[in-house]
Amino acid sequence: MARVQLRNLEKVYGGAVKAVHGIDLDIADGEFMVFVGPSGCAKSTTLRMVAGLEEVTGGEILIGGRRVNDLPPGKRSIAMVFQNYALYPHMKVRGNLAFGLKIAGKRKPEIEAAIAEVARILEIEPLLDRLPKQLSGGQAQRVALGRALIKKPGVFLFDEPLSNLDAKLRASMRVRITDLHRRLRAEGLSSTVIYVTHDQTEAMTMGDRICVMQAGRIMQVATPKELYTSPANLFVAGFIGTPEMNLLDGRLDGGDFVIGGQRLALDPEVLARLGARRPAAAVLGIRPQHLTLGTAGLEARITHAEFMGHEVNLHADLEGRKLVAVVGAADYDALAEGDRVRLRPAAEHVHVFDAAEGHNVSLRPDRLAA
Repeated sequence: MARVQLRNLEKVYGGAVKAVHGIDLDIADGEFMVFVGPSGCAKSTTLRMVAGLEEVTGGEILIGGRRVNDLPPGKRSIAMVFQNYALYPHMKVRGNLAFGLKIAGKRKPEIEAAIAEVARILEIEPLLDRLPKQLSGGQAQRVALGRALIKKPGVFLFDEPLSNLDAKLRASMRVRITDLHRRLRAEGLSSTVIYVTHDQTEAMTMGDRICVMQAGRIMQVATPKELYTSPANLFVAGFIGTPEMNLLDGRLDGGDFVIGGQRLALDPEVLARLGARRPAAAVLGIRPQHLTLGTAGLEARITHAEFMGHEVNLHADLEGRKLVAVVGAADYDALAEGDRVRLRPAAEHVHVFDAAEGHNVSLRPDRLAA
């Protein structure tokens, strides 16, 4: 079993600076959990506490039901893949793969069989007799992954492993890592993964669930789809999604949301979910993909456009507020900078947030605790 549980986990530096604020998280055996958030949100600090590389100030870490707070990294049934690969430069790939098993006292035939298996899985057989300096970034990352995999740990820990690669290689390695995880899980091997990244594309495409962090606190834990469709608060709404969600300040007036001098009638289902939760100051949230050009809706002035091929990111000014809509390239052909347009939100995809507290007050009641 490789279930990972964090119980009221804290990290304080110098007795004064609190980096992690008593977080609770339960990661299932075999789950691929991604920690995502901006720089400085303590996602790597949390990972390093799980790994045993940072001392825990308060709370507990359990791996497979066993409290590991005071255990060294080598006794925690974990393997870690770092951002800088951390390969031994004087050892060939074969030696890098074998090193951990030699330290563990494994016999030579067992080590050679393990190297052959990992090399086959990661398609690095031709690289076994090369030094790290002779490898490309993608090759070096696969070797680092192989060095973790060969230990057959209960938990894989990844700390921004793809950030040094170019965009094409990152996309390739995302697929390779997720495919590897699914294969191990299908074979009945415990392959719990905790993966840290600041890149929301990695988070959304790789994770079974995503833990969004800010300033040492968990903002929301959910599946990628749930984060996108039901953000729990303003931070998650603005952080997840490309282009980011439009967040327009205004107020509720009966069944309308008022933005400056404009009124938008809210969908009856959204109003029903609001119930009595009617904050004095509110924020309307609508994703750029859920706005369409038409003859009705919010009126805005085009400030500029980004041509993306089959679609256009249309930037506009709405009563002094920035607004982005993703529209078809053909729909934009007849428009120009400075034109005034009408943008109609898809009513069922509108969110209402409490401006003071930041909570999404338009979520279904069963999602309020997410």
